[in-house]
Amino acid sequence: MDSGIECTLSKFANDTKLCGVVDMLEGRDAIQRDLDRLQRWARANHMKFNKAKCKVLHMGRGNPKHNYWLGGEWIETSPEEKDLGMLSGDKFNMNQQCVLPAQKANRVLGCIKNCVATRSKEVILPLYSALVRHHLEYCIQLWGPQYKKDIELLEQLQRRATKMIRGLEHLFCEDRLRELGLFSLEKRRLQRDLRAAFPYLKGPTGKMERDCLSGNVVIGQGVMGLN
Repeated sequence: MDSGIECTLSKFANDTKLCGVVDMLEGRDAIQRDLDRLQRWARANHMKFNKAKCKVLHMGRGNPKHNYWLGGEWIETSPEEKDLGMLSGDKFNMNQQCVLPAQKANRVLGCIKNCVATRSKEVILPLYSALVRHHLEYCIQLWGPQYKKDIELLEQLQRRATKMIRGLEHLFCEDRLRELGLFSLEKRRLQRDLRAAFPYLKGPTGKMERDCLSGNVVIGQGVMGLN
């Protein structure tokens, strides 16, 4: 399938994505040639693409939004697509991505409140950790909220959950989190970012060195330019 492909081809289970930069007509033509190659590959292997599920997602400002076809049929354009739980849009707006997990978490919290009689820490905290928090943190390194209103939308879900615990209702949110051994969602995201970045910064030698003469940070064997 990858033979002769000019653009970036990503495959996951039964999902295939073709990505390319279209700042000139050559980029548009490269994507169309790759689509034609994929169609020929499918025909040669007695397979076929589900064209009803094939979509074109234009991203970035000033995108010329060209049309493409697959197997003689035009591919429909979509303003946003959901993949592996992540909602990607043409404007890179994370607002909707924050709303969806907040709605799911809110529904689960409502079920816990209505179905669980006890409000003890030993019951509510494990339920929150197992059933609610993963909705608010799933793949958050990629879509992490940047605007205060989106951060507040997610944080208020955790405040609601901790306020359900008997004996902590009168405390401020920070005090409840400290009492339960929790962090705000923003701090947890920062912790995960640092944990993910540490192996790259550490490098194979176990330390990060700064090359002051060239103005580059030398990380192991790789060089990352600083502008």
